[in-house]
Amino acid sequence: MPMIVQLDVMLAKRKVRSKQLAEAIGITESNLSLLKAGKVKGVRFSTLSAICRYLDCQPGDILSYEASDDDLRPDPRVRTH
Repeated sequence: MPMIVQLDVMLAKRKVRSKQLAEAIGITESNLSLLKAGKVKGVRFSTLSAICRYLDCQPGDILSYEASDDDLRPDPRVRTH
């Protein structure tokens, strides 16, 4: 997957535990754990905003994009003409 989640890095930089963040933003520890592991299909902007507000960071500090070979292939669902 080309999206890289670096939430654990930001938590370490801010010296915040996952449990503390989960309680502060109102999500379960298990959902936060899934997000940290990159095992979610999406994240709500409101959740991302709450994380950034609490950790005093930007979304780019938590999420990054890394191109893969699959990204170079055209999507067959997208019409080009």
